[in-house]
Amino acid sequence: MLEELWFNVQYGINHVLDINGYDHVLFLMVLTVPYLFKDWKRVFLLVTVFTVGHTLSLILATYGKVSVSGSLVEFLIPVTIFVVALFNVFTAGKGAQKEKIGILFFSTLFFGLVHGLGFARELSILVGRNDNKIVTLLEFALGIEIAQIIIVFVVLFLGYLTQTVFRFTKRDWIMVVSAIVVGLVIPMLLNRHIF
Repeated sequence: MLEELWFNVQYGINHVLDINGYDHVLFLMVLTVPYLFKDWKRVFLLVTVFTVGHTLSLILATYGKVSVSGSLVEFLIPVTIFVVALFNVFTAGKGAQKEKIGILFFSTLFFGLVHGLGFARELSILVGRNDNKIVTLLEFALGIEIAQIIIVFVVLFLGYLTQTVFRFTKRDWIMVVSAIVVGLVIPMLLNRHIF
């Protein structure tokens, strides 16, 4: 029982930290980069909302309640990253993340749903004919949350270093990271076709 729990949690952690599937990391980077350590509650809430969306779409897909074209989802994932990165570029230093928090939370929930659908096919193999599908999915979600918190901590720490030690302005830090992510996502968008 404990071995199975650890396997599922570890599977969730590896899903996020997988170097071949770095789109999850990129999304978390652009979601986190506008914030500082003092904003940790807001960032934690955003990341948890993303996990809830991710898990909800996995549950719906696992029970056959939703089915979306794999190629459409694979295209939408980099679109979500691109949108958040561009939002950061155009609002850097304007405090937009503190305003309109509802829009940010709802868009993060939606992006979580999209990212979850992208992983639904692979996870159905893990869940298989398991009687406790919900338990397996929740254990997997716990692993996702742990990995996301690690990434968020690293991004916040790097932001702290660049802004205190290297004297970057907050605006420059947001712009540089978001621009790098945009540069990494554009090839993804060009290589993924909806049809």
